[in-house]
Amino acid sequence: MTLQKITLNMPEDMYIRLQQAAQATKQSLDQIILRAVQMGSPPGWDDVPAKYQSDVAALERMDDKSLWRIARSRQTLSKNDRYQDLLDRNRNETITDTERNELNSLKTESDRFMLRKSHSVALLKWRGHHIPPAEKL
Repeated sequence: MTLQKITLNMPEDMYIRLQQAAQATKQSLDQIILRAVQMGSPPGWDDVPAKYQSDVAALERMDDKSLWRIARSRQTLSKNDRYQDLLDRNRNETITDTERNELNSLKTESDRFMLRKSHSVALLKWRGHHIPPAEKL
């Protein structure tokens, strides 16, 4: 990993808090500041499965209005019902090959939906928005 050097001006009280944290944890001030930056950075998508990374990466370029639209979106009840039905049939081993393919497709679609939704919420929060409880989104 290539390191870049920066100069940063910060309020004295913040500097003192970071310096005290470094002393208390026996770490360098650089380590403490780097950790604070990592914790305060927008959510990463490196841990996202490869097949979804482009979906999540695209969210970072969206404006807040678009992110709110995704954050508030809901899956259709009919798709949820069908997905649940196929899951039940799969558990009971009464599923056909065609239905198994449909189940896999619905799972991928559901995973993509939830990943986009949760990442949108995380980005909005990082951008300073208040995020209401999920039931009020």
